[in-house]
Amino acid sequence: MKASVYHDVNDFRLKDMETPNIGYGEVLLKLKACGVCGTDIHKAIHRSVLPETVLGHEFAGEIVMIGEGVTKFNVGDRVVGAIHVPCFTCHYCQRQQYTLCPEFKQTNIVPGGFSEYIHLSERHVRHLLFKIPDSMSYLHASLAEPVACCIHGQKAADIRPGDNVLIMGAGPIGLIHGQLLKHKDVSKVIISDISSYKLKKAKEFGIDYPVNIKNENLKAVVNQITNNEGVDIVIIAAGISSLLPEAVQLLRRGGRVICFSPFEKNSEVQIDASRFFKDEISIVGTYSVSPYEFEEAIIHISNGTIDAKSMITHEMSLDQVGEAINFAANPAEKVIKVVITD
Repeated sequence: MKASVYHDVNDFRLKDMETPNIGYGEVLLKLKACGVCGTDIHKAIHRSVLPETVLGHEFAGEIVMIGEGVTKFNVGDRVVGAIHVPCFTCHYCQRQQYTLCPEFKQTNIVPGGFSEYIHLSERHVRHLLFKIPDSMSYLHASLAEPVACCIHGQKAADIRPGDNVLIMGAGPIGLIHGQLLKHKDVSKVIISDISSYKLKKAKEFGIDYPVNIKNENLKAVVNQITNNEGVDIVIIAAGISSLLPEAVQLLRRGGRVICFSPFEKNSEVQIDASRFFKDEISIVGTYSVSPYEFEEAIIHISNGTIDAKSMITHEMSLDQVGEAINFAANPAEKVIKVVITD
């Protein structure tokens, strides 16, 4: 089989690899579509993975082989799934903090979604593999993983009807958050970015107030919309640590900041700590997805809550993964979501 193998920045190579063997309880999946995620971009550009790595985890595909003991699935089933699986028994799993499970990151799809086939372990098959409707294309189904991640993040936000919500960052994740929020009976959804193209798309998705922070003062806009009360929830959907102190200042009393992006660069920031006591604000981190959001994500894509057709702006082939990474990472390009298809 062929796979796009990462070697270094701007160095992806299409290579022949041995098709994985499967064992008891396992399946072999033929990849039909795999989205380019922000974490793929981060890993490729910042060299945070080893050479010879096959990236990609937002996968959708067809089961072409099943191992002995597999009863939930058959050859020919159309499925999506997740890259990591928790153990369900540890300290964190017992507290439903599945993404903190020590075994979570130890489990992976093999070799990675930017390949022709992937091997899914018995644990993946039992807990984190889901059938998709016949009416849903593989292309649209590749959004299930990022949509599920956003659902997981919004659970931590405890969003109530009538809340005003600010999303910082209008990339794919920010736009998914915005579309999900519009179906939660919130009052107003504000989204900020520096890309006029992405903000135009946000408006098309029904997000109430797109704010271009290159030429608008975000605090002034928030104050105007909320009568100087501030927003109930801020979702940070861009990996820029300086957004955190700004988010704290934009919160209403009792508000909550959801940190949905990694702050690995310039990670130490100063925030107004007095607000924790006098205003009872909170800051919550949320990472990845648990086993319990995928079916909801599939429903949201299927019923049009998520406008998959408009979200996926570009399709590229397996031999274009490196090009796709650079294209999606370029803020000057008119791109939302790139998906690698067979």
